[in-house]
Amino acid sequence: MIINLALFLTALTLISGIIVALDKVFWKTRQDDNRQAPGRLGTLVEYARSFFPVLLFVLVIRSFIFEPFRIPSGSMMPTLLEGDFIFVQKYAYGLRLPVTETKIIETGSPQRGDVVVFRLPSDPSINYIKRVVGLPGDEIVYERQRLTINGETVDLTQGPNATFEVPVFVEDLDGRVHDILVTNPQFSTRDGTYRVPDGQYFVMGDNRDRSRDSRFIGAIPEKFLVGEAVRVWMHFVPWNAPDWSRIGMKIQ
Repeated sequence: MIINLALFLTALTLISGIIVALDKVFWKTRQDDNRQAPGRLGTLVEYARSFFPVLLFVLVIRSFIFEPFRIPSGSMMPTLLEGDFIFVQKYAYGLRLPVTETKIIETGSPQRGDVVVFRLPSDPSINYIKRVVGLPGDEIVYERQRLTINGETVDLTQGPNATFEVPVFVEDLDGRVHDILVTNPQFSTRDGTYRVPDGQYFVMGDNRDRSRDSRFIGAIPEKFLVGEAVRVWMHFVPWNAPDWSRIGMKIQ
């Protein structure tokens, strides 16, 4: 069973806030520092008083500022590794209400090259992370490992540390320079031409031959965007020591 953490956190914050408000107006279980009403009601109110400010703080931070995510697969290698824990900037593309995801304030829109977290349109309970390749109205051509956007081929050069086992290439998306993996330069899955609809974004994984992205799931409507991935704050894989060198790494 998948737990909707945003709904759970919002419900706890709301319930504890209501209890505190009811006590303030009606119950008045504590008149001063020397008088505390005994019993279950007094205990419930004390718990609510203790947890409400903490829950409210966490809810505000998680909903409007930063939210942590864990990278579950290698689809964004070499930029992000399985086991990376990242911070996602929630306000990058607008402030949204928790649970309903209704945008209340416009703050910006994705730029080509941004690494974004989004909810999978076919199952919004699942989060994906990919790189924005195409903006609304763009024509994207992906053929033989090369990207062409609106008729211009994206610069792609072999990385300085590339080997036969690690085929790393450097890609430049409107000045956003980053590494990608091309496992077989002579063969590519899902070559084709794609037109990005208005209000949607075409996304791809940096591990180009091992990524379920817009070539398979289609362009991502703006309403499903969660935020921009900005920093790695920890890297940990069970049974392995943490990789301290990745802590604080900016996501290019």
